[in-house]
Formats: sequence, structure tokens, C-alpha cells
Amino acid sequence: MATTYTWLAQFAQSAGVLYFFAIFLGALVYALRSGNRGKFDRAAQIPLRED
Repeated sequence: MATTYTWLAQFAQSAGVLYFFAIFLGALVYALRSGNRGKFDRAAQIPLRED
């Protein structure tokens, strides 16, 4: 039983690291994609607008 728990705990930790790394890479690719530059530039100017 202890061996199964240890293996499952190690698997969950490894899978969690891989899962969050994949999410991080996806967010990085989304943020650095050249097609999003205009959208991010417009969003950056929102606090400076005087409407």
C-alpha cells in the first residue's frame, strides 16, 4: 500500500509540474504573439484616457 501511495504521489507531482509548465508556455506564446500587440497597446492606454 505504501509503495502505491508513494508512486501515486510522485506521479501527481510530476504531472502537476508538466501541466503548469504547459499552461505557462501557452500564456507566454499568447502574450508574445505579434497579432496581439495592438490589443495589448490599446489596453495599456486605458488608464491614461480622459473620457
